[in-house]
Amino acid sequence: MTDRYSRQQLFKQIGSNGQKKIKNKHVLIVGAGALGSAGAEAFVRAGIGKLTIIDRDYVEWSNLQRQQLYNEADAEHQIPKAIAAEKHLKQINSEVEIEALVMEARSDNLGNLLSGVDVIIDGTDNFDIRFILNDLSHKYSIPWIYGSCVGSYGAVYTIIPGRTPCLHCILKEVPPGGATCDTAGIISPAVQIVSAYQVAEAFKILVDDFSMLRNTFLLFDVWSNQHHSIKLTKMKKEGCLTCGTMRTYPYLSYENQMKTEVLCGRNTVQIRPSRSIGYSFDQLEKRLCAHGKVARNPYLLSCQLQNYRLVIFRDGRVFIHGTNNIQLAKSLYHRLLG
Repeated sequence: MTDRYSRQQLFKQIGSNGQKKIKNKHVLIVGAGALGSAGAEAFVRAGIGKLTIIDRDYVEWSNLQRQQLYNEADAEHQIPKAIAAEKHLKQINSEVEIEALVMEARSDNLGNLLSGVDVIIDGTDNFDIRFILNDLSHKYSIPWIYGSCVGSYGAVYTIIPGRTPCLHCILKEVPPGGATCDTAGIISPAVQIVSAYQVAEAFKILVDDFSMLRNTFLLFDVWSNQHHSIKLTKMKKEGCLTCGTMRTYPYLSYENQMKTEVLCGRNTVQIRPSRSIGYSFDQLEKRLCAHGKVARNPYLLSCQLQNYRLVIFRDGRVFIHGTNNIQLAKSLYHRLLG
């Protein structure tokens, strides 16, 4: 396997020295959906030293259209994405250390995972988590690369603490779009383009070529052939609570974190209790058998009701499939789980 990375090393901006740096670096990917799985494969093929993958979800059939690491068996058995990703990535490159974590990314658990991380890749699907990543990035001085896509549209932005405007600085100037996977769908080319830009920017960071980083907010629509690059340098604000002179990291505070969430494109509500709950699946299965068909694996338990399906993870999170109505989801949650 001595020539595994030979073509990458022939690229002079990386070379043999850059390859050695990549081998000693640690990338954290938050979210193992479309963007996260594409990025994870690229880093593993490139020979990253360590890759940590965090994801709260499991593989479903609708994922297979664009989430390249997963197959039909993963969807059939509802394998958590982080676990499925780890399995497939190890078959690609056994030299890479891979840490797969089935968990929700939150301010109270991410901080403990950031030691030694060189760059954070955004593979999430909502701005609540992104603002938490933004605060953590600046608190621990770790670069992170924002990425989003919906329909045929994508956006990428590289954030370097102390140098660039942060997500909090630019939100008013570059607001998130109103479309979601629910309303606009998504095509795989948009995913691949965003991921390619994220990985390329990460490579520059990993080999210490910071001078070549993109200093603009990139937006594109691959279907209508539009491409925009917005300069943001002057948007950095001294009074920003995340990256300014009087930092408070507002999105790390408990009151700023969402406890219920409608999942993108899923007709599903996630309910997260205020504290972790270590469910006994044996007891839970007995309790829920009276309400519907119960199935389980080592990572989650599901109960199929007449019109809805509950999926309970070991940490206490619950997905309620079949509705986007948060109040209805809460009612089912309290009726069946207390």
